[in-house]
Amino acid sequence: MRRLFPVTDQTVTSPPGAAPRSGEVQGDARADREWTLAELAAAYAYPEPHSGRREPWLRANMVSSLDGAAQHDGRSQPISCAADMRIFGTLRGLADAVLVGAETVRQEQYRPARAREAFAARRAAAGQGPAPAIAVVSRGLDLDFTLPLFTSPLVPTLVLTGAGAPQERVAEAEKAGARVVIAGEGASVDPARAVRALADLGLTRLLTEGGPRLLGQIVAAGVLDEMCLTLSPMLTAGDAQRIASGPAVAVPERFTLAALLEEDGFLFGRYCRT
Repeated sequence: MRRLFPVTDQTVTSPPGAAPRSGEVQGDARADREWTLAELAAAYAYPEPHSGRREPWLRANMVSSLDGAAQHDGRSQPISCAADMRIFGTLRGLADAVLVGAETVRQEQYRPARAREAFAARRAAAGQGPAPAIAVVSRGLDLDFTLPLFTSPLVPTLVLTGAGAPQERVAEAEKAGARVVIAGEGASVDPARAVRALADLGLTRLLTEGGPRLLGQIVAAGVLDEMCLTLSPMLTAGDAQRIASGPAVAVPERFTLAALLEEDGFLFGRYCRT
């Protein structure tokens, strides 16, 4: 993996065995070297609070093909790669909570987040639990509450729903061990209210892994702080969803490129709200 932006001494390196050019770093900076999880964690660290109180920061992590597909045959895995999955794991390892839509839970067969030794010391130093909580966003709670995601997570799974959600389904979720959080009037979830509700629980380092409908709602609500986008060097055609779907925003919102990494033709970008 190599860093393309911001440009540093290590951005452009010599081939193995070649003499380094002036100002160039050789050895560990080689472009074909796999970054350690510690290096990835440093590259994707959440912003430090400017005051004593940490404000919520919501980042999204999605993958897209060259022609804009977020999935192939209904799943993101076919357009992903090993480096993308390392970054996926790193982002989870840094987060307090992972927001995910109910349809994505069903399609991707979500399981509880697990504790990883590589992030244990970093999480302990940050005052975090052993693993992030999975926060499922669902208006109808049409979920299988017998799945391990609800019955045996390391950290209790959260279910974000509206005040008008079916009460029998709320009861089933709570019986399975999930914590139900009301974050909207009627049946729908208000993304801004969801972010505030999670922050009130002390969960401020937030990550959403989609799906496209949930990300579209987050974008429309104006609460996304950072977009982590993997651009896959693949073409799929077909009618797959984009990374975000739903009503268009009135005015496109500009984000700023914060970092860009590359490995094996895949680009890994970080874009932050301007």
